[in-house]
Amino acid sequence: MMAPIQARNIEAKGVKVFSIVEATIEDIHAAFKCGTLTARQLVQMYYDRIAAYDKTGPAINAIISLNPNALDEADRLDAAFKASGFVGPLHGVPVIMKDQADVKGMPTTLGSVLFKDYMPESDCFVVAKLRQAGAIFIAKATLGELGGGDTHGSLFGSTRNVYDLERTAGGSSGGSGASVSANFCAVAVGQEGFASIRRPSAWNGVVGMRPTIGLVSRSGVYGGWPTINGSLGPMARTVADLAKLLDSMVGYDPGDPVTGHGVGHFADSYSARLDAGALKGARLGILRESMGYDAEPETEDFRQVNDVFDRAVADLRKSGAEIVDPIVIPDLKALIAERSRSIEDDDAMFERYFKGGKAPFATRAAAMASPLFQQVTKSAKRRWTSPSTSELQLGHARARETLMINMLKVMADYRLDAIVHKAVEHQPTLIKDGVNPPFVDQKGAPHINTFLMFVPSIVVPAGLTRDKLPAGITFLGRPYDDARMVQFAYAYEQSSQHRIAPTTTP
Repeated sequence: MMAPIQARNIEAKGVKVFSIVEATIEDIHAAFKCGTLTARQLVQMYYDRIAAYDKTGPAINAIISLNPNALDEADRLDAAFKASGFVGPLHGVPVIMKDQADVKGMPTTLGSVLFKDYMPESDCFVVAKLRQAGAIFIAKATLGELGGGDTHGSLFGSTRNVYDLERTAGGSSGGSGASVSANFCAVAVGQEGFASIRRPSAWNGVVGMRPTIGLVSRSGVYGGWPTINGSLGPMARTVADLAKLLDSMVGYDPGDPVTGHGVGHFADSYSARLDAGALKGARLGILRESMGYDAEPETEDFRQVNDVFDRAVADLRKSGAEIVDPIVIPDLKALIAERSRSIEDDDAMFERYFKGGKAPFATRAAAMASPLFQQVTKSAKRRWTSPSTSELQLGHARARETLMINMLKVMADYRLDAIVHKAVEHQPTLIKDGVNPPFVDQKGAPHINTFLMFVPSIVVPAGLTRDKLPAGITFLGRPYDDARMVQFAYAYEQSSQHRIAPTTTP
């Protein structure tokens, strides 16, 4: 069930009354400036919505914990605003963080009974940067347990899709995606190592981005160095808000060596470059080959998403883009099938992340030996126990290099500015099928960007299927061409306006 986007400022006897439903950062700051809203009032409004809809009513179940210090932080920002104006570009903007990154004063649980009482001692690098910009972290969101898979966890159960409460929110950043769509916050931060930002963004009708690896630090984030495929990324209801959030997230961090790759590639501003006409004359290659995880192209479910994608391609043409349809990347699926993991890197990452804190376990092996590990979801157990060898890792590295060359050659041969593909190739799956046999998880999720790692990928709502479920398109670009992908996403969003607010949280 859906309803048109509600007006963000309602005229009442000549006075604009602020409404948080679909409110943008621009709306929030305008209300601050005209004196009709304070940061404290805004935080309380979001808390009221969370109280009404997260554990009661439709019971979206997207929130693990609330920040006990959020209202005090809002008071401090209100005092600063009264004294000297905005403290930064995100002044008073309420943010929800995926419960995989550290926010001082709040537990980082990874959605698991294994870590339900773990309290980090400091903010992660990105949280510290966002606080400096004026953001207020109001809550931690649910996630696929231990940072992967659809959003089911032994600590909280399952998160519901805001458009159909029987279906999953996707994952692993499902709580972040559902929270943004349900208007539990202004913007949110997710983390992606497979399709963990893009899938829940598409399935909850919001915008989400996995930036090129190296732009955003993972210090203080489970899934960081020395693993390199995962990254924090912005999630929002509009591309403009996503870009404003990204502006304050990027930067070099000596605590995360992979950000050395980003030096020289950070844009001065991603939000300042937004251009509604950016698609005019842009050459876009349409990638139609099915590459989603466990996708079934012959099914009606797949065809419904494909129909939305066809309409999106037509919209791109109407916006003035030059369409090359289709393009073929040689050996795409065969190369992606070479994906592997490094158990050694996973173990080292775990120990590095928990080092110095009061962690319940010093190693992954100790966590798996705990009786609590038996309560962990099947998906999380499978990821933690899947085998790997040096031969598989070498095959993965070779395949990644080959696929990057193949993709860049296709882009060069056809003079492409971006590649466009389906955000997810299936509709949101049923929760019951994810927590019971056949244990459906990550259905239809493409992961070409996280396989290649050093490419940007952004998802934008593309409309509804015949089943009235959201689907999206992805703009995939060359390494560190993040600003241009944001431009294309903005231009498409402005011309199509496919974001529709869910009615489950009115």
